[in-house]
Amino acid sequence: MRSLLRHMRDRSGVEKICSRLAFAFWLLLVALPLAMAAAPAPRAELEPEIRAFVQEMAERHGFDRAALEKTFRETRRLDSIIRAMDAPATALPWHEFRLRHITDARIKAGLQFWAENQALLEKAAAEFRLPAEMVVATIGVETIFGRRTGTIRVLDALTTLAFSYPRRAEFFRGELEQYLLLSRENGIGVSSLKGSFAGAIGIPQFMPSSYRKYAVDFDGDGVRDLRRIADAVGSVANYYRQFGWREGEAVILPVDVGDTVLDALLAAGIAPHTTVAEFRRRGIVPLEPAQDDALATLFMVQSEAGPRYWLGLNNFYVITRYNRSINYAMAVHELAVSLRRQRQATGVLP
Repeated sequence: MRSLLRHMRDRSGVEKICSRLAFAFWLLLVALPLAMAAAPAPRAELEPEIRAFVQEMAERHGFDRAALEKTFRETRRLDSIIRAMDAPATALPWHEFRLRHITDARIKAGLQFWAENQALLEKAAAEFRLPAEMVVATIGVETIFGRRTGTIRVLDALTTLAFSYPRRAEFFRGELEQYLLLSRENGIGVSSLKGSFAGAIGIPQFMPSSYRKYAVDFDGDGVRDLRRIADAVGSVANYYRQFGWREGEAVILPVDVGDTVLDALLAAGIAPHTTVAEFRRRGIVPLEPAQDDALATLFMVQSEAGPRYWLGLNNFYVITRYNRSINYAMAVHELAVSLRRQRQATGVLP
């Protein structure tokens, strides 16, 4: 009996091995080719729009036309990027978006990042007259302090959006032009750099045009490299300063809107356009101290309890220049406030 059971166990083991070998063989013959077929292939031929773009880059900026055509033939159209563009996370209700970015883990990581880079952050705060927590929070929302800078080739992302996403093709063609110039200037292999699905680069996720215009060499090594923390910190601070951050001013003000008709005010745009005094006159009352002559705009976010209304001041508008989303600006601001409060609670900050 024992001999028979041993024989049955051995046979069962052999059958398992054979079954696994059969599955591996199936994977090799069927599943792997299917996966390879599903992956986007390089372009066999360039579309006329890409050829025209290459010709323009050759004429305007002196790129080698044949070399650039070869580079673009190796790019891939990524439909996943188009789907992502049509369903951005920033379009979520505020309370859902907030849950993704204002977490205990994110705050803890932000405090650690601040402690590890305190000298850099103090230098940036002094030079660009911007609170250190704004830099930390921005990098935290963008890439979780440099941990997730993107896995998509920037060239593939920008080429896909420039020539296969008509709604914003003009913008992304401009960014593609800027990326080619950036790569040449910085000596970066144009096909090697990876970033977000929209083509944003590095720890602070700058688009190529912002990279060329606002990135700074903050560690003094002669290169503006947003994959390095020092340059990322200085560049974020410089970006906000260039867009008009005002030191010591508030960002948002909670308001009581009463029974005021709000449609026209909410539709007026995110740029500050009306004084706080005028909002008061219309029945929209700030719940915190505010300067009557400060310009503001009214906006609404969806909390779990329903709509909440705020006045966005100049500095709030400046945050939206980084990402033109109310949800994004609210997340950066709230994370910055939380980080500063935690530092103050531990006695690190006054």
